[in-house]
Amino acid sequence: MTTQPAPIPTQPGFDHRMTVFEADEEFLAAALPFLTEALGAPGEPPPVAIAAPGNLDLLRDALGTDAKSVGLVPHTEWYTGSAANAIAQGAGYLAAHAGPGGRIHLLMEPVWGGRAGRSPRETAEWIRYEALANLLFAPLATTALCAYDSRVTGPAIVAAARRAHPGTGVYEDPVRLAAELDAVPLAPPAADAERLIGPALTGDVVGAWAGARGLSAADAELFATAVTEAAAALGPLDGAVLWGEAPACVCELRTARRVDDPLAGFVPPPSAELEPGQGLWFARQVCAYVDVRDDGEGASVRLQYG
Repeated sequence: MTTQPAPIPTQPGFDHRMTVFEADEEFLAAALPFLTEALGAPGEPPPVAIAAPGNLDLLRDALGTDAKSVGLVPHTEWYTGSAANAIAQGAGYLAAHAGPGGRIHLLMEPVWGGRAGRSPRETAEWIRYEALANLLFAPLATTALCAYDSRVTGPAIVAAARRAHPGTGVYEDPVRLAAELDAVPLAPPAADAERLIGPALTGDVVGAWAGARGLSAADAELFATAVTEAAAALGPLDGAVLWGEAPACVCELRTARRVDDPLAGFVPPPSAELEPGQGLWFARQVCAYVDVRDDGEGASVRLQYG
């Protein structure tokens, strides 16, 4: 069962394709034409295949001498953290290695396996990443083929991923899809949650609390910085709530300001220096989850460290 990549668009811009396979032969049937297309693109940097080690071995054998012209990266080295980390990795790689206008071909196989696979919450984060990539990389002439091994992912993940990829017949507007994922209610704070008002929310207070809940000194400092940077980006707060035990320490910030931009905290800063208003970007890079819920009158932003 192979879904062939969508055709190349006639206008420049992010070309976000998807293929589904359930056998080694099907993986090669999709990957080899894609890489051959890339190798034949005039003036374009060498393509990169980010895939499971076994699939990289298949590509080396099938490409023969052309393998030296293709970057081969184990996907566990590329997808090393959260969905926000993957966006940062992708943006950084394109800035450093892509051709003019972002021209490059990337074959990308997300990590879905492991001993227990991804949790439903992790899955939702990665589908959001796939959807928002259509907005984040829209101005770039990058061509990406996302490869899904149905032996690992299962039908529910494949069906959700199709909704995030143009050319699948079920593609949905990224903003609508992200809003659907954000409509899932969050669990209420724990009964022993600590509530802070106004000036009581400081880095020292959050760091001390996180340390008492089991985070190492370095992790407690990172979490505290993520909380205070996010709070600064949100503006005046109505309050904050802290709960949980290491590694899953949680802080929820409540603000009267609306946060209705689906890309809030996902757009990479223009430089390595964190500028005012970019606290949500920092928080997404540091925390395992950053959940934003906008109710039309204000917003809750929940940060979970681990």
